[in-house]
Amino acid sequence: MTKADTAPLTDAQREIMELVWNRGEITVSEVRDALAERRELARNTVQTMIVRLEEKGWLKHRQEGRTFVYSAKRPRTVSLGAKVSQMVDRFFAGSAEEMVTALLEYRGLSSDEAERIRTMIEAAETKQKHSSQRRKESS
Repeated sequence: MTKADTAPLTDAQREIMELVWNRGEITVSEVRDALAERRELARNTVQTMIVRLEEKGWLKHRQEGRTFVYSAKRPRTVSLGAKVSQMVDRFFAGSAEEMVTALLEYRGLSSDEAERIRTMIEAAETKQKHSSQRRKESS
């Protein structure tokens, strides 16, 4: 996946993807009905946004009669990762360390959160070491 493939979703795209991620599968009419609770949108507008999400690789569809049923092609974490990366670049000059410092100083962590983060860091370090070893072995 290139960086362009994981560019953050617009607010409207994210709203649609949240519906898809929460429901698993959804039709254009179901998206329009769900969004209509907040604002009125033409069916064609919703369809165009869904087609664009599919073209960008966020959605896939299957056909039931004449109806397309859409589901996520990418997990929610891809969207969140792109958004966090954008936030780190924008607010912390690209420094993940600065972001973590701000989080720790202004919000704090529970002991459970700290333990889960330690586990994630250890897993990331292990993955990075294995990746480095494979690159050395293939050189």
